[in-house]
Amino acid sequence: MKLFLMIVAALLLTGCAIRNTPTAANEWLTPAGDLANTRHSALQQITTDNVGRLQPAWQFATGAARGQEGAPLIVDGVMIFHTPFPNEVRAVSLTDRHVLWSYRPKQDAQVASLMCCDVVSRGLAYGFGKIYLQQADATLVALDAHTGQQLWQARNGDPLTGATATNAPHVFGRYVVTGISGGEYGVRGYLSAFDAQTGTLAWLGYSVGPDADMLMDPERSMTWRDGRMQPVGADSSLKSWRGDARKTGGGTTWGWYAYDPVLRLVYYGSGNPGTWNPVQRPGDNRWAMSLWARDIETGRVRWVYQMTPHDEWDYDGVNEPILFDAPDAQGRMRHLLAHFDRNGFAYTLDRASGELLVAEKFDPSVNWASHVDLNSGRPVVVPERSPQHQGEQETTKGICPPAIGSKN
Repeated sequence: MKLFLMIVAALLLTGCAIRNTPTAANEWLTPAGDLANTRHSALQQITTDNVGRLQPAWQFATGAARGQEGAPLIVDGVMIFHTPFPNEVRAVSLTDRHVLWSYRPKQDAQVASLMCCDVVSRGLAYGFGKIYLQQADATLVALDAHTGQQLWQARNGDPLTGATATNAPHVFGRYVVTGISGGEYGVRGYLSAFDAQTGTLAWLGYSVGPDADMLMDPERSMTWRDGRMQPVGADSSLKSWRGDARKTGGGTTWGWYAYDPVLRLVYYGSGNPGTWNPVQRPGDNRWAMSLWARDIETGRVRWVYQMTPHDEWDYDGVNEPILFDAPDAQGRMRHLLAHFDRNGFAYTLDRASGELLVAEKFDPSVNWASHVDLNSGRPVVVPERSPQHQGEQETTKGICPPAIGSKN
């Protein structure tokens, strides 16, 4: 617990050494402000002394009546923002609030009916003079940041199979990284990287399935087991599913991603396994509900850690990994990753090696598991809060957190 408190304090107080490309402090170029997902601004005009006197300066009506989950970008004095479906994009001058350009995608209206949990979009990306939009119909689009003209588009999924997109794309190195939604409809999740200049697919790595599909190396891709990092071994995912269940195995990637430009690793979480009914998919259902580190150039998995094996509660694991540097209990500086999961546990790992350092409840109401065994890395499930243990004919009551999760 002492190490947990030290790491959380370092995360909150010292900030992060992993920043986006150098820019003016009054710009906001990524969905979470920087590559490390700190959501922190260096601007100092607003303080604890004057924040109570803030007043609205102006507003802009988008015309959208559904959920607005994506923050705007600020690029060269221009605010660029988008809407939920149909994902309109507008650029507004912060000098005179004049609309400089707008872009409205052409999407089949039926796509909205395929989206599980509102028709939201979680943000835009900027890089190479381009704005990147992940449309709901799984089409990735690059727009000229000055004119709004479409420069290229690339298909990242087929809505007819249940695959849609609600995530924000991210620019990491020379790639645009994006994910997919639809785990509720049997979509097998994956992360994709496209060339930021041309839109050419560079690699695509699945969350579940054969090693080749996941870009998993049985001997070089590592995981935490028996108190140390070990190779995942051959068919690590296939062995954790029965029959063909992994073909509709979920593990979608609709959350937030981080990037370490020195280690050249992209970090993210995968969502719930499919189907929701755990009786229909015995086993750990790897690697849904996991944290991942992939090489940005090849997509090869450096390490993976499953937080909620055989997820029975629909917690997902897609919330943001936060990158920071802090000393460990021995005073050694570590390159770390913190993740506050919807299952109610906060995890800290060495982001270079994948070593599990901390797994503690941040939500005191959590009762589905008593704790996480740090040696195995597995949660110790409370039988009375396990739908599978209770049986299909019984109703499991009083589970905390519910499916909405402790962090959402």
